[in-house]
Amino acid sequence: MKLTQLLAVATLAIFSFTSTGALAQSEKEKNQAEVNAKAEQTLNDFFKAKPKLKAEVKNAAGYGVFTTYGLSFLAGGSGGKGVVHDNKTGKKTYMDLAQASVGLQIGASETRYLFVFKDAKGMQTFIDSGWEAGGEVGAGAGAGKHAAGGTVGQFTYGNLYSLTKNGFQAGGAMGGTKFWKDKDLN
Repeated sequence: MKLTQLLAVATLAIFSFTSTGALAQSEKEKNQAEVNAKAEQTLNDFFKAKPKLKAEVKNAAGYGVFTTYGLSFLAGGSGGKGVVHDNKTGKKTYMDLAQASVGLQIGASETRYLFVFKDAKGMQTFIDSGWEAGGEVGAGAGAGKHAAGGTVGQFTYGNLYSLTKNGFQAGGAMGGTKFWKDKDLN
């Protein structure tokens, strides 16, 4: 009888460990799917706003798509998630980001960013260290599905585009952004 009980407990323990792992994997896949869906929608919004971007993204070493949510009044902050896609290998690296700024600024918005990498080395450096700092003056506004305020610029490893989907941002500020690998999604 004790052997039967021992086998039953062992079976339950094994089932418990494997189902917990399956649940964790399922949650990871669900979160990845959410980031991928948001990235795909963001790409479509960029391509709709500027059709020539489709060829630039296709011919690049890779691209990164990020969505941030933030508030600012003199000092500002935002955070978000995104994914960097290697066009050669198809590999996706999921990343988080945080931004902080200070200056004459006011706003609350959902902002989307598209990074187009000019080479694989720069893309990998971005994934590994991911730091960009700088200042910006501008304005953007958007509501619902209508994105506006797309700014174009260069960053260390390629070209950067942004769209304000919901909300508004106005003013000028100095700030920094930190990108890092999302340990839970990679």
